[in-house]
Amino acid sequence: MKACADKMLHHPSYSRLSGHIGFWLALLALLLVLIALAAPARAERIKDLASIAGVRSNQLIGYGLVVGLDGTGDKTSSSPFTEQSLRSMLNQLGVVVPPTTAINPKNVAAVSLHADMPPFAKPGQRIDVTASSLGDAKSLRGGTLLMSPLKGADGKVYAIAQGNLVVGGLSASGADGSKITVNIPSVGRIPNGATVEREVASAFASGNYLTLNLHDADFTTAQRVVESINETIGPGAAQAVDATSVRVSSPLNPSQRVSFIALIENLEVKPGTAAARIVVNSRTGTVVISSQVRVTPAAVSHGSLTVTISESPQVSQPEALSGGTTQVTPQSGVAVSEGGSRMFLFNPGVTLDEVVRAVNQVGAAPSDLVAILEALKQAGALKAELVVI
Repeated sequence: MKACADKMLHHPSYSRLSGHIGFWLALLALLLVLIALAAPARAERIKDLASIAGVRSNQLIGYGLVVGLDGTGDKTSSSPFTEQSLRSMLNQLGVVVPPTTAINPKNVAAVSLHADMPPFAKPGQRIDVTASSLGDAKSLRGGTLLMSPLKGADGKVYAIAQGNLVVGGLSASGADGSKITVNIPSVGRIPNGATVEREVASAFASGNYLTLNLHDADFTTAQRVVESINETIGPGAAQAVDATSVRVSSPLNPSQRVSFIALIENLEVKPGTAAARIVVNSRTGTVVISSQVRVTPAAVSHGSLTVTISESPQVSQPEALSGGTTQVTPQSGVAVSEGGSRMFLFNPGVTLDEVVRAVNQVGAAPSDLVAILEALKQAGALKAELVVI
């Protein structure tokens, strides 16, 4: 059997077959490399780069009462508006409370309400509501929000809120004054707690064009969006207004406009490269450097100066039978030490990776890195915008 196998392996036809297989494998590998090189750069959908003018959410705000609390509500001494609101509500329900009768609503809390009304929300649809305590209520856990109107910026009522609150916080206290609080118990949320009563007028179905507003203003991205739309729809269909807005001609029929926007927002565009920028958070020491940052030839030397002040009180004892008293005399010691500094050189056209590697080799802390970047910027060697937040 072994002899037959050896004879087959050395047969000329088998050698030719192996050569063909190797040739095709090499050709396949070459094709894969060419496909990888010819693959287009990463692109993003217009839906992720821009929003349609006029298609936006609207903020709603309101005031209400949360009842059913377990003695964790407002105190009338520090929150008189809660008592006034409770009296007004009872009067509207036909319950007359004499003015001389004191109300101590320990189980009631006044809250402010806010919600975001999504675009194209129709009457009858429900939205989430967040309730935040206005007074000194300890917790809203277990409370129920009574019917409260939610108004827009124009003062009109757009939704009605009511329902049980979901509170993620917890607060507990003992008789000896000990207390523990987890998260924030004075804020709660009502999922689907408001019913839309009025529709917000939208300019979506009016006019013969729509406007796309880029999330980040960029002339290159705006031009590429215009080119992508014109290649798909036709020449002149889109025009760039500025670095943020792109105006697109659209059908007048609302149903056709919906399908037209569905086509537009799924077009892929390669966004323009962001400007060279370095963002420094002076409070946390966070430094973010974009990939386009470049540094011209420069030499940097950075050292640290440490000043240490120590206090060592000295005790002075009087001589025997002298009648003196023991005295404590303060004695301060001041020491100045300067850490060894190292100098490193930035060559022409240095990239972000080289900048970070050079600074790490020096062992600079975030505060030292900020000082180095500011010095490079003042010297004119840093080709980037330095933003301090």
